[in-house]
Amino acid sequence: MNILDTIKQHKIKEVAEKKALIPIKFLEKSIFFDTQGVSLKKYLNDPKHVGIIAEFKRKSPSKGFINQYADPAKISLGYMQAGATALSVLTDVNFFGAKNDDLSTARRFNYCPILRKDFIVDAYQIYEAKSMGADVILLIAAILSPAQIASFTEVAHQLKMEVLLEIHNEKEWLENKNTPVDLLGINNRNLDTFEVDIENSEHLINLLPKEMTKIAESGINDVETIQRLKKMGFKGFLIGEYFMKDADPAQKCKEFIQELKKTNQ
Repeated sequence: MNILDTIKQHKIKEVAEKKALIPIKFLEKSIFFDTQGVSLKKYLNDPKHVGIIAEFKRKSPSKGFINQYADPAKISLGYMQAGATALSVLTDVNFFGAKNDDLSTARRFNYCPILRKDFIVDAYQIYEAKSMGADVILLIAAILSPAQIASFTEVAHQLKMEVLLEIHNEKEWLENKNTPVDLLGINNRNLDTFEVDIENSEHLINLLPKEMTKIAESGINDVETIQRLKKMGFKGFLIGEYFMKDADPAQKCKEFIQELKKTNQ
């Protein structure tokens, strides 16, 4: 099995255990459950925003710990003060080193769109995302069937959440192009090898509808790449490891956004 298959199998077991311990009725009692969501789609299409989705994560399966003792309150607030458009928070404990309250902590300190970054394999996790305070969920086409993606999208919309569908190739797009997701993400990371190739975004974007709000994910670590992706039609740019590996991720984000704004003048 490749790493993605390993994560998926672990996640299925993990979610089964959570469902047995914490029923959906309990999740619905969260203080965040009835709050109005913040639209990532609207934020990304607002010209006053730079489009940077700054990600909070402590480790990755390929590189181990990146920033083991990172503080989600300090860093998420720092990201927004730096001028980021939105936040992405990894919530996987086993492979990405998350703590159970990372996302809800970020939510308490920020009013902005927050993406729950995880491996969703069950509708239960969508209710869980809502209870954490997330506005957007990630659905990864590589680990889900088109029927699951359609079903999970419907659940998310019922909970007034947006859906970011992540694709890696043409086949994944063609299988899901009729599902009414809110945003499309192209991951430049090969999930079999974990190698990164920005040209994957360049190839796939030509197949996608112009009106779709598109996000480039993985391997973005310089302003020139952002400018190149913008010209292709991308509105959002998810950056995690480049910021998180720095001793001060928020300051790194601030410097990056300042440089980006200069090139846009």
